[in-house]
Amino acid sequence: MNPVIEVSDLNFSYARGKEPAVRGMDFSVARGEIFGFLGPSGAGKSTTQKILTGLLDGHRGTVSLWGKQPKDWGGDFYQRIGVSFELPNHYRKLTALENLRFFASLYDRPTRDPMELLDSVGLSDAANTRVGEYSKGMQMRLVFVRALLHDPDLLFLDEPTTGLDPRNARVVKDIVLDLKARGKTIFLTTHDMATADELCDRVAFVVDGRIAALDTPKELKVARSKRQIRVEYRDGAALTAREFHLDRLADDEDFQRILREERVETLHSLEASLDDVFVETTGRSLR
Repeated sequence: MNPVIEVSDLNFSYARGKEPAVRGMDFSVARGEIFGFLGPSGAGKSTTQKILTGLLDGHRGTVSLWGKQPKDWGGDFYQRIGVSFELPNHYRKLTALENLRFFASLYDRPTRDPMELLDSVGLSDAANTRVGEYSKGMQMRLVFVRALLHDPDLLFLDEPTTGLDPRNARVVKDIVLDLKARGKTIFLTTHDMATADELCDRVAFVVDGRIAALDTPKELKVARSKRQIRVEYRDGAALTAREFHLDRLADDEDFQRILREERVETLHSLEASLDDVFVETTGRSLR
């Protein structure tokens, strides 16, 4: 299948920038994939997204969406993509419902019911409240559903769970997974490793404008995990922990004894987290 997004040797420099913002990026995104673009502030994530959405020109290299460059699509391009920005950008004197109805009027294709969208993220009771009175979390949910108004084929989601409490973050994540199940393609820009690990089919680690690693979250973690397991068991009343090497478990008499004689409480492989992998790969921390 032809990829939805193809990027080859992408480079971009701002006029007053001392260093390139994007340097030699190569990646593709398949239809129905949730592709994570992870990195700290200033890594080149937003610049790349602006190029992909046609908001920045002047790059070197090749960028195509459905086989065409953004600038060659014309107005039809924005009928097919949806963008959820990290910072809220609504008409604050209008209500949430008025905002959605206004933006729906800009599309040539059929749009979704604004009230159903508001209800999906718990905003139906505040549909007729001016957006200027919304909390940041409410505004972020409104930004998110606004991107879904015209049922786009490709979504660019920039930090979609930022500022949300765990309950509302769960709601947004479930909607994203439902979109994937419906065949939508999602380009997820974030520095939240837990969200990326949960949602993404593949992730790219971006640092200093370059892709430092690209694979599935599972493969990235397994490749850098310790080949050990940790056993926690009751030694009398106390909780005791031991670690054993995976490759020697079958012949390890201490491990076998614990399984036979002790009350085992937990048994875990020592898998690296996506945060661990990012730090090891890039030498940077997102925190």
